[in-house]
Amino acid sequence: MATLTFVYSDSTAVVGPLATAREPHSWDLCVGHAGRITAPRGWDLVRHAGALVSEPTHPDEDDLVALADAVREGGDRGVPYAATPVNGFADPHIHHGGSQATAPSSSVLAPPEHRSGRRRGHLRVLPDPSD
Repeated sequence: MATLTFVYSDSTAVVGPLATAREPHSWDLCVGHAGRITAPRGWDLVRHAGALVSEPTHPDEDDLVALADAVREGGDRGVPYAATPVNGFADPHIHHGGSQATAPSSSVLAPPEHRSGRRRGHLRVLPDPSD
């Protein structure tokens, strides 16, 4: 991994080791893209002399703990998991009622039941303004 940073005052693009903090005008790159990147016309490109690591040798424990905490907080909504199945996806060992019921012991799920009224999607057809 590498970080590409643009230094506008010097018209220089710098490809260096992965940054530990976010900086304006910088982007994280994989090793493949870091090796092929070029600078804009009229700019200088400075590459880090050392080898770029393709994968971190040891993940930062603080990042892993923060990720685990975020997953725990995101999943804790005060509603038990069994009460909120996603349509068509549910634990086959838990019985759900209504339109969210699981398919009977078949490996193929039943299609979702249609509700009364029109289905409201986020896309719609607009009339032609010339008509």
